Parts: sequence; structure tokens; C-alpha cells
Amino acid sequence: MSERYYEDYAVGEVISGHPVTVTESAIIDFAFKYDPQPFHLSLPGGEASSYGGLIASGWQTVAVSFRMLAQAGLVGAASLGSFGVDQLRWHRPVRPGDSLFATATVREMRISASKPDRGHVTIDYSTRNQRGEEVLSMSSVQIVRRRDQTVAV
Repeated sequence: MSERYYEDYAVGEVISGHPVTVTESAIIDFAFKYDPQPFHLSLPGGEASSYGGLIASGWQTVAVSFRMLAQAGLVGAASLGSFGVDQLRWHRPVRPGDSLFATATVREMRISASKPDRGHVTIDYSTRNQRGEEVLSMSSVQIVRRRDQTVAV
């Protein structure tokens, strides 16, 4: 993991992850562990649903998207986590064989007023499938340690 500090981010910066193809077995495995709804658990369950086939859990899409962005350097060893996500939307179902492409755009940055040893980085996420259709969007505020706490920003 990189040593990415608050000062290493820039408003407008875009981080892109390497694509990940979601397999049928990965969808079913995730569903058995974390989201056991019929349209995630089996082909017949998916076919009997309004989706007309097996689809990935939205939570799986979030996890896969964050992993690919973390591996691309979105967060580093100076990350202190996040307050959570806002405006989470699942725009389209993710189906077996879909390749996902995630991007993260730094929208805003500010130094914490109560803890100046860290900053808050607001990030907008978007994940698209191989057809360029958005399947996921959300935003979050990442809490990141500052490298140099003596420099006013």
C-alpha cells in the first residue's frame, strides 16, 4: 500500500481502477455469505424475479469497486477510514460476465477543524460496465493523515 497523505490528493484528480469481470460463481458465493436474496443466489431464482436473470448484490458491486480503486492507489497507509457513503445509487443490475470499471474523482478537500493532523477528502465514485452504462454511483469523505501539519493550507 502506498504512503498516500492528504497533501498527495488534488481537487479534480481522477483515479481509475483496472477492470474486474464479475463471474456467476462470484455472485453466488457473495450472496450465500452476505446477501441471500433469490435473484443473487441462483439462476432459477434470478429468472423468476423481475430482473429476468441472476444479478450481483449491490453491496458486492460496492466492495469490488472500492477494492479496484484501493489497488489503483486511491487510499494509502495514511488513510483513517471514512464517515460513510452518501447518495449511494445502484443504477443498473450487474450480471455474470459484466466487466466493471471504477473511477473516483476528488471533489473537495479540507483540513479538519477539530483535528488538524488530518484532512477530509470528498470523493465521487462511479462504476460502469463494459457498455459504458453506469451501474453504481456514490460519494464519501475519506479521512487522511497530513504529512506536514505545520504548513497552513
